Formats: sequence, C-alpha cells, structure tokens
Amino acid sequence: MGLSSAIRCQVVETPADWMWASAIRFAVFVNEQRVPFDEELDEHDRDAFHVLTWLGDRPVGTGRLVTEGDTGRIGRMAVLPAARGAGVGSAVLRALLAEAERRGLRSVHLAAQLHARPFYARFGFVAGGPHFLDAGIWHQRMERMVIPWDTPTPPP
Repeated sequence: MGLSSAIRCQVVETPADWMWASAIRFAVFVNEQRVPFDEELDEHDRDAFHVLTWLGDRPVGTGRLVTEGDTGRIGRMAVLPAARGAGVGSAVLRALLAEAERRGLRSVHLAAQLHARPFYARFGFVAGGPHFLDAGIWHQRMERMVIPWDTPTPPP
C-alpha cells in the first residue's frame, strides 16, 4: 500500500478532532515557526470549515476554509514535519477546495508563505500583490477560481 492510500481527510466535528487539529497548528505555527501563541487561534475558527488529515493512524495535517460571501479564504494549513512530502498537504488542500466547490464559491484566496507559493501554484493558485509580513513571516496573496465566472446558467 502506497503512502497516498494511507492518507484520509475528515471534517473536524468533535472536541477530540478539534484537539488534534489545534495541536498540529500549535506544533507547526507556534513551536516551529514561532508565531505568537495568542495569534494562532482567532475569531474565524468557530465558524470555519476545518479538516483533519491522517496518515495511517496518526493525525498529521489540518487546514480551514472561511466563507466570505461567494468567496473563501483557505488558511491555517499545517502538516507535521514527519509527514511532509507524503501528500498530506495536497490532501488537505483538495478537501478544502472540494468544500469550496460544494458551497458554490466563485473563488478562494490564501496568504501563502513565500516558500509555499510553488505548492499552491500546482493547484491553480496565482500570486498577486505585494509581499507582506504576517506574524513575522513573509507572505503573498494567491487566488484561484473555484467555479468559472462564465459558467452558463442552465435554462429554467
């Protein structure tokens, strides 16, 4: 069995799921990247769509989608160091994009850490605008369409 077949994503629905997702975010952002603890959780967490990704029997990745009208904002994507390169980040992003499509969103955007831009570009995200500091880390906005603007409306 290949690594990708051992990866599964689930919606964060229970307190235990939230505990795992939060622990992954704290490990990656607070411990590894030195994001201030009080900046990691925010007012969007309560209403966001969150996924938790497992590699075998271990929770190793997470991410969220915040809906803003007919657009979405992907963020807080984190994969534990031991699971990087195994396809976990791709699985998280695919799950979030599938949810954006399910919700009928037109586009999604994110703030990509500069080193991660090639990863997001593989999924159709396009970088635009100036670089900016967020929690002491350089980022750039990236965006992609979910449902093309010119999708015809079916006749009544």
